[in-house]
Amino acid sequence: MNEVILIRFNEIHLKGGNKKYFTKLLFNNIKDALAGLNFKLENIQNRLLVRDFQDKDEIITRLKCVFGVHSISPAVELNNDEQEIKNYVAGLKIDGGFKCNVNRADKSFPIKSNDFAAELGEILLEKNKNAKVDIHNPQTTISVDIRENGKTYVFSELIYAYSGLPLGEYRDGLLLLSGGIDSPVAGFCMAKRGLRQDILHFDSFPYTSKLAKEKVITLAQKIKTFIGARYMYVCSMTKMQEEFHVNCKTEYAINLLRRAMIRVANAICKKFKYKTIVTGESLGQVASQTIESLTSTNAVAEFPVMRPLISFNKDEIIALAKEIGTYETSILPYEDCCTVFLPRNPVIKPKIAEAQLEESKIDYDALLKLVIDNIEVIDLNNI
Repeated sequence: MNEVILIRFNEIHLKGGNKKYFTKLLFNNIKDALAGLNFKLENIQNRLLVRDFQDKDEIITRLKCVFGVHSISPAVELNNDEQEIKNYVAGLKIDGGFKCNVNRADKSFPIKSNDFAAELGEILLEKNKNAKVDIHNPQTTISVDIRENGKTYVFSELIYAYSGLPLGEYRDGLLLLSGGIDSPVAGFCMAKRGLRQDILHFDSFPYTSKLAKEKVITLAQKIKTFIGARYMYVCSMTKMQEEFHVNCKTEYAINLLRRAMIRVANAICKKFKYKTIVTGESLGQVASQTIESLTSTNAVAEFPVMRPLISFNKDEIIALAKEIGTYETSILPYEDCCTVFLPRNPVIKPKIAEAQLEESKIDYDALLKLVIDNIEVIDLNNI
């Protein structure tokens, strides 16, 4: 009899001929997530299994943050032997309502699932005077998972994780991380679809403080486990914003800044081989997130721009931010570059031709080159 941790996945089952590839991704991601701990990871049919571990609670905590993991159960491993299973179940202590579930993946096991569940239920009733069967609202559910590897796993705890797809092998996404509530949640949502991301942040020092930058680094550290980030690129938009402020229509300042950000992201994607840009924009939330504003920024994008929060309202975003542990950092009262030279009445329906006209009033290419040539690269594993 061995103590193990069962790991289940669900969406991977839908991948048909690619199931083996996604299972391998999940296997490797779990190994990375548990690095530094003592454990052995095995792949049994349609399950992953952790054994020979020491710190069960820490392992479960880390597993809950691995995308692709559907649920986790601490379990006892037995042989696929009817009497051995019955003997173990007979020793379980049950108080109150319970039910017994049997999953007979090993069809050579001689007793059908429902029949065996009934037999085990009778044993539990006999051995526990205060126990009673409650199929609809049990206090305890005893699950017996009879697998094809000749082993049976008995457990009573089902711990849900985030499911989704496992992170891909490569960092294909570039997350625009502002320091607000939305962008960390956007990175989380895209990671749940398997997109591994690095981070791009814009600052406007000295108009924004060093503390504002430190806040974003803290956010990056909080979400890197979820999104698989290794690098954070920091770009100063100070000079470009100053030129917008002096030479261009004030009401276009935010739209011009957003277009410049996408152009910088384009350059980083080209240089470091990212395939897509991720933002925390939500339709109609602020002036820069109207259909016309998004169309204007899309016009300069050379890579797909993913906006996973596009239909979310603020309450939904805040709820997710609290769940993943970024909310308290995001609301720290430090400014970001979008608050610098903020116009009183920003244009909410910018025209692309008008934005291009405003951009022609400055030495745009030289300013963009200045931003790109002075990118700071932070290794998130070394801070």
